[in-house]
Amino acid sequence: MNIAKKAIVGGVLAGGLLFAGGMAPANAAPVIQGGLVNVGIGDVNVLNNAHIGVAAQVVAQICGVNVGPVAVLATQVNRSGLPVTVCTSNNEPVTISQ
Repeated sequence: MNIAKKAIVGGVLAGGLLFAGGMAPANAAPVIQGGLVNVGIGDVNVLNNAHIGVAAQVVAQICGVNVGPVAVLATQVNRSGLPVTVCTSNNEPVTISQ
């Protein structure tokens, strides 16, 4: 392969790597990491030691709200250890606790 072809192939490969490297972080979805919480309705535990994402989905479904804000609350509970009541269902509090 002559020098001109090597330069073109090298440029294409380098450009492709730069393009792919720049695109990967923009397309990466945020992932909720770590943490286990409990979900209770009144004095009955529905989930024990559930991952934050699972707990947020269950609570959002029960309360009829978006998952995102519930995931934020579950993360805060995991960090602080303080329980949070998200809503009431059948006159019982739906709570996320540590």
